[in-house]
Amino acid sequence: MSSSSCCSTDGTCSTGTTGATTATAGASTVYTVSGMTCGHCRATVTKVIGELDGVTGVDVDLGTGLVTVTSATDPDDAAIAEVVDEAGYELTGRA
Repeated sequence: MSSSSCCSTDGTCSTGTTGATTATAGASTVYTVSGMTCGHCRATVTKVIGELDGVTGVDVDLGTGLVTVTSATDPDDAAIAEVVDEAGYELTGRA
């Protein structure tokens, strides 16, 4: 049995949320990022990674320090590490 969700069985969201990035295909890679503590951190990391070529989605979990990057192809770890570092955080590797 599944729990209640805003998403229907065909994968669409019934809430009509705008601004969310949903990737229908591609690779998802999880990274560990240290230094994120608040909503501003989440927004910054989401923005800088999301601006990279090929990235179709970014999900930041502040509680675990995990950042899931969805991209059309295997992501460029060095490019992601660089933008995260420039934003003031540290990408410590793939989770």
